[in-house]
Amino acid sequence: MLEIQNLTKKYGHYLAVDHVSFTVPGGQVGILLGPNGAGKSTIIKSIAGLLRYEGGVGIEQMPARTLEAKRIFAYVPEMPAMFDALTVREHIEYVRRAYNSPITDEEVEQLLIRFELEDKQNKLGNELSKGMMQKVSICCALAICPKVILLDEPMVGLDPAAIKELKEVVLELKAQGVTVLISTHMLEMVKELWDVMFIMEQGKIVGTFTREQAKDTDIEELFFRITGGGESE
Repeated sequence: MLEIQNLTKKYGHYLAVDHVSFTVPGGQVGILLGPNGAGKSTIIKSIAGLLRYEGGVGIEQMPARTLEAKRIFAYVPEMPAMFDALTVREHIEYVRRAYNSPITDEEVEQLLIRFELEDKQNKLGNELSKGMMQKVSICCALAICPKVILLDEPMVGLDPAAIKELKEVVLELKAQGVTVLISTHMLEMVKELWDVMFIMEQGKIVGTFTREQAKDTDIEELFFRITGGGESE
């Protein structure tokens, strides 16, 4: 479960996020959407622990800042950053050891195969394309065996085969009871994945929909109905 409680973030006198609260239950996929400047990126970075903020973030009913919570939380940033001198395989091994992850060697091999990195595993971080770095970032996050995972624009830069695999992985995580939050502007990419959708505008949640509430209404129609057709971030 991921719980956001009265999260507020100011930059000087500018209120970027205004007492935002929402919950993604365990085993569900939440989608965070919002027009440019809505505060979506601030929410994402706050959840990931990259910004100071007021309010609370809970990971499996533990404060997000605690070591126990961090051990079961994974984050795939929009702009992945690699260690120049580590290979693809060493990145995964580094995360595996840092988190004392129970992932097996066989499971690591399967991740590399699924994301077509098996023949790239000895490449250094500074030799990778944006798409390759994105795949490595996803594999590192999955290597933690998280209970809660945050994916920020995860499909940007991925090839069609990797997008297909990532969608399958998200559904597998959901089936395993993992909580997933995806921040994206690629609405068509998450149509078959989402369980609950949060729409932000001007620093607030202005719309929350579950799949049951939406019924047969298209996700894009719901988004544009709330935002008035603004460009998504």
